[in-house]
This record gives sequence, C-alpha cells and structure tokens, in this order.
Amino acid sequence: MSFTGKYELQSQENFEPFMKALGLPADQIQKGKDIKSITEIVQDGKKFKITVTTGPKVLKNEFTIGEESEVELLNGEKVKAVVQMEGNNKLVTQLKGIKSVTELNGDTITHTLTLGDLTFKRVSKRI
Repeated sequence: MSFTGKYELQSQENFEPFMKALGLPADQIQKGKDIKSITEIVQDGKKFKITVTTGPKVLKNEFTIGEESEVELLNGEKVKAVVQMEGNNKLVTQLKGIKSVTELNGDTITHTLTLGDLTFKRVSKRI
C-alpha cells in the first residue's frame, strides 16, 4: 500500500493540551488550532518525504524505513529517530518520549502522537 498523495486535515483531538505539553507558545497554539493543514507524502519504496503545510509554516521530513534520520518536531526541534513500518500501512517511531503512529486506511490517514497519558490525534483525507 502506497502512502503517496496529498491529504487535508479533517479533524483533530487534544491539539491545545498536546502543543502546550510540547512547550509551544499560546499565541502559536491559537493560530494553529483552526488551520486546515495539508500533508503531502511521497513514498519511493522505503524512502519517504513528508511535507506538512499549516498556513505559512512548512514542516519537511525525509526518512528511510529502519534507518536513523533527523526529523523536525512540531515545535521546530530536530531529533534523531528511526521509523519502522508495521504491516504495510503503519509507520511507527519514538521521538523524545513521544510515540508517533501514522496509519493509512484507504483514503484516510490517522496520525496519533502519545506523550505520557496525553494523546493527540489527527485525521486527514486524501484530496
């Protein structure tokens, strides 16, 4: 199953408390909470390029499944991580105590970030 495509954010849960936990300033959280972000994914075998555009902010990450890569977090911090694939539709990684799971089901991508007992969930649809 290929992740390649463009996806528009449909819904999100726990955005504000999760961003606060990451240390984002309140004004950025307020600006970002109602913006419909667009995620573009290009998959070439085990290589991925993911671009998330939220208003004027663009977050780009590239990685290869099973290899250490530098990825940028939502707060702009760069960390080393290894992304693994579970089955043929789920990307899983650990970033600074955050578990990230991206799951593709048909034309819907569900991205779940878990930090301690706080879970931030985003659902995007292919456009």
